[in-house]
Amino acid sequence: MTQHHSLPAWRVEETVRRALAEDFGRGGDITSHATIPAGRETSAQLMSRADGVIAGLDCVAAAFAAVEPTLQLQLDLADGAVVTPGDRIGRVDGSARAILGAERVALNFLGHLSGVATATAELVALCAPFPAHVVDTRKTTPGLRPLEKAAVRAGGGRNHRLGLDDAVLIKDNHIAVAGDLRTAVEAARRQVGHMVKIEVEVDTLAQAEEALAADVDAILFDNMAPPMLAEGVALVQGRCLTEASGRVTRDTIVDIAATGVDLISVGWITHSAPALDVGLDIAL
Repeated sequence: MTQHHSLPAWRVEETVRRALAEDFGRGGDITSHATIPAGRETSAQLMSRADGVIAGLDCVAAAFAAVEPTLQLQLDLADGAVVTPGDRIGRVDGSARAILGAERVALNFLGHLSGVATATAELVALCAPFPAHVVDTRKTTPGLRPLEKAAVRAGGGRNHRLGLDDAVLIKDNHIAVAGDLRTAVEAARRQVGHMVKIEVEVDTLAQAEEALAADVDAILFDNMAPPMLAEGVALVQGRCLTEASGRVTRDTIVDIAATGVDLISVGWITHSAPALDVGLDIAL
């Protein structure tokens, strides 16, 4: 099984604790406290109810541990594992109140992040015959970006820039304010260090030629139909990375990948991927 770099524990725990605080509110789980005697223990199984790719297991572990550190969680799988309906993902034993209190937050993270990984894996599989890599964007759920980008990696995709501070991406609005493409690129090059990559978004082949003349590191072809995108890739001739973005769906990604583009960025795999159906069943 492919191994994926995990997030720092503090990052995961911080996000999960905020989610738990939101769910427990002012009075805690009043349903479980009213219906389940103190000290009652149980066992529960985390189950997949659909085909997909698992991600977010570190969030599951953090949720159970934060509610009750004595809970015993056994995970049968790792992020990136492929599941089918009825597959067991893991088992948790201990306080029934604690298990049910953590259940929804654990499942919310697991379902959402596994949905991201599943959507990514589908696109990666479609692109397999071509050299293109599927990458994410900054169109992420506020507060969940590190988790969603980790889920993209679990699905076999790659990460674009993590935020505004780790790469220069000059878009049409930057160019409009700066005056022209070359001015924007030259200003960026004077401002940032030699380790920072500069990418320019273009809408036309003429702009792509300008970007090449400015010696950029990457060109993002925005919303170009595959025939024009293929012309753009041929124009670049490997002198910099090429990226396609916009209107990328399961139906269009093969034609986009066939142009020879290096990267295909997809926003909906993080902001609109359907959650994977997962559940927690008490093992009586």
